[in-house]
Amino acid sequence: MVTTASTSSFFPVTSSDNNGGKSSKNGGNSSLNLGGLKSKQSSNGLNIKTNASSSSKINGTTVVAATSTPIKVENDSSSSSSSQHHPRTFINQLPDWSMLLAAVTTIFLAAEKQWMMLDWKPRRSDDMLVDPFGIGKIVQDGLVFRQNFSIRSYEIGADKTASIDTLMNHLQETALNHVKTAGLLGDGFGSTPEMCKKNLIWVVTRMQVVVDRYPTWGDVVQVDTWVSATGKNGMRRDWLLRDSKTGEILTRASSVWVMMNKLTRKLSKIPEEVRGEIEPYFVNSDPVVDEDNRKLTKLDDTAEYIRTGLTPRWSDLDVNQHVNNVKYIGWILESAPQPILESHELHSMTLEYRRECGRNSVLESLTDVSGADIGNLADSGFVECKHLLRLNDGAEIVRGRTEWRPKPANNFDILNQVPSQNT
Repeated sequence: MVTTASTSSFFPVTSSDNNGGKSSKNGGNSSLNLGGLKSKQSSNGLNIKTNASSSSKINGTTVVAATSTPIKVENDSSSSSSSQHHPRTFINQLPDWSMLLAAVTTIFLAAEKQWMMLDWKPRRSDDMLVDPFGIGKIVQDGLVFRQNFSIRSYEIGADKTASIDTLMNHLQETALNHVKTAGLLGDGFGSTPEMCKKNLIWVVTRMQVVVDRYPTWGDVVQVDTWVSATGKNGMRRDWLLRDSKTGEILTRASSVWVMMNKLTRKLSKIPEEVRGEIEPYFVNSDPVVDEDNRKLTKLDDTAEYIRTGLTPRWSDLDVNQHVNNVKYIGWILESAPQPILESHELHSMTLEYRRECGRNSVLESLTDVSGADIGNLADSGFVECKHLLRLNDGAEIVRGRTEWRPKPANNFDILNQVPSQNT
């Protein structure tokens, strides 16, 4: 009876009785005459035939619940009968998730639109970099290029300050990015399109650098660079390196560049086509470093300190297939006496580049100390050194002069100090 009741509650039963609805009283069994109607399947409906028979007495009255009834559930959407119902199953009782998804999507898009409309980005003045560590930008009427650098942990030395090689690399990087940002970079290493057509490259002939203070790990430095004419066939490039927070000038540098034929390796005049490319970017200004006109003397085998057997690695070559000029500085300092490196720091240097060297070159570094007692540098103050970098056959590569000042007391308290062992 429970089964019958449940079935009746889900499926309304419609029956046809040719016997006037009379029931038999034989043993409590009851049957329903359907007048010869048979169950028939249809594409527009679902035929369900239920067979159940049960009886029970309630207050002495026999209640018969017996069916053998084909039940047709119509699925005709065009039917307007209010008595038709769709079968209730587990699937069609689930919520409509598409509506929920559409609501969530609408809310998300509205929130995203409001977020994009917020003016939360910090404002910067026109002369500030959009990306402080990006390629930089041209400022001051298109004549000065500016770029920021963060001093990395691998760019500092034992003194906890940036090395001279690091500063020189920053200067070189800004020079190349200046040419690139100005739209003058061809397929060479700093060469303009017209220079590339004529197989010309830039080579540095003279460099002067003055370091007032070395930045430390984590500092952000701002480098400005610009170019000027010098002589008939030269170009001067200057740099100012500042502390980006305070504006304090840390390093000043000035250099002279000339053109060389990439194939013949000989110096060349500046063609008019190339001059027309670069002259609009020339600045009429004095060098940021006062020119040191003192002659750089040549050293020989009588030099106090000589380091031999220096050879370039593959990584020391640039795209023009010669040793990068920054590498020369490292080789020059290879022969500097160790006591000076420990007690003093490089204040200034003047370099004259006389020849390039290639991949298979073998070099020697020579250094002389002028008027200083290496064994007693505590009260010596500034120390001057003379340098020569040459090939092993005697051909000169670079002549140089450096000036050293005592290190600040807070740079490196005690050299090579080993912590005492715990007892």
